[in-house]
Amino acid sequence: MRVPDDGGSAVAEFAVALPAVLLVLATVLGGVQLGTQQLRLQDAATDAARFLGRGEGVTAVASRIARQFPSARWGVTRPAGLVCAHLAASAAAPAGLLGLEAAATSCALDET
Repeated sequence: MRVPDDGGSAVAEFAVALPAVLLVLATVLGGVQLGTQQLRLQDAATDAARFLGRGEGVTAVASRIARQFPSARWGVTRPAGLVCAHLAASAAAPAGLLGLEAAATSCALDET
């Protein structure tokens, strides 16, 4: 009795599974990148709120934000004895291709 030759089946199965593995890997790496960007944005918002709360000028804070996160859009609110910095930025690729955005808000005591 002769055993059928299935020497090429492993290569065919690998070729079918490879796109799925690459998609999962790209999704995981994109999530890690988005999380890192979110942390950087939160740090920039925290610094901005702290500096504004200490009485630094808006232009000085804007230049600090631009150094930490050049693509961020930001604004300031001052509710009841606090100063809050709100930052947002489009997510970097590949998450940015989906139209995702990272946003962060941080508040500090208004000492002015």
